[in-house]
Amino acid sequence: MQSFNPPVRTLMGPGPSDVHPRILSAMARPTIGHLDPAFVGMMDEVKTMLKHAFQTENAMTMPVSAPGSAGMETCFANLVEPGDKVVVCINGVFGMRMKENVERAGGVCVEVHDDWGKAVSPEKVEETLAANADAKILAFVHAETSTGACSDAKTLCEIARKHDCLTIVDAVTSLGGVELRVDEWGIDAIYSGTQKCLSCTPGLSPVSFSEKALDKVRNRKTKVQSWFLDLNLVMGYWGQGAKRAYHHTAPINALYALHESLVMLHEEGLENAWARHKSMHDKLKAGLEEMGIGFVVDEDIRLPQLNSVWIPEGVDDAAVRSELLNTYNLEIGAGLGDFAGKVWRIGLMGFSAKEENVLFCLSALKKVLNK
Repeated sequence: MQSFNPPVRTLMGPGPSDVHPRILSAMARPTIGHLDPAFVGMMDEVKTMLKHAFQTENAMTMPVSAPGSAGMETCFANLVEPGDKVVVCINGVFGMRMKENVERAGGVCVEVHDDWGKAVSPEKVEETLAANADAKILAFVHAETSTGACSDAKTLCEIARKHDCLTIVDAVTSLGGVELRVDEWGIDAIYSGTQKCLSCTPGLSPVSFSEKALDKVRNRKTKVQSWFLDLNLVMGYWGQGAKRAYHHTAPINALYALHESLVMLHEEGLENAWARHKSMHDKLKAGLEEMGIGFVVDEDIRLPQLNSVWIPEGVDDAAVRSELLNTYNLEIGAGLGDFAGKVWRIGLMGFSAKEENVLFCLSALKKVLNK
């Protein structure tokens, strides 16, 4: 056995994205204790910068010590009790995972379906909530990673409030890449990941909970089914100031990385980051359309950072992706579920959302297709 030295790739799939050298360097800094005063101070800075990234003043804003899927489970495990009726919007793979979480928490799932590649329909949500007056939560994916469609989170949250429902929102692919305003839009619980538009490594899941959501957590009739993800316990570790109750050993060096990525987001400016992702999408779009490759998602609901495109007729999906990886060290994503073998997913997220990557991707794809 020898040390592992990975190949140097250009990551332009659905995640992870390329990690900025500053973040890799941050991870190599000396490990200190997870209750060290210096580390506790850094934790508070991470919380402050995450609040800005989410555009929220929620006190319970923190990174879960596990990837985005654990952030999802944190929201559902804490907010769904046995027998709770939850309306789940399904327009791709990750809406289906929401449904799975509701059922595993003992909730009753009411599904609202939209076609893959389409946004969640506010009209269908309105009709469903009107027909289910006892529903307690509306759950939907803001940026559906399996299709590249962006749903209108602001409108969906307005409908939920009208029907006295909490909201759980998947922002794994949207945080740092497109407009997202937790407080202004009235989102109650939201989760994301570090490996996409934050240019960071996988392994942490930023989450944020409104006071209304925390009231439900504090007043549960039953214990949260997961000890590790129970916010009643985690709040003692991620509270304010130096007095922290030991809960778990935090992934210290991974948190260095998140801290550095949030410093970089602050330096660039949140709205500038949103604009950069859109600009790089426009450049990619022009090049792909010149090659005759069409987009799956309509332009008005299309995510700039996750581009689902139709595979040209007669082209071998796996052969193209294999050639790109083995010859050009370039990774693009395959389709999932209903889109398997039909689409490619090209990511422009975080450090990957830059002009040299766009030009490289277009050039390599054109050569492979011509070959």
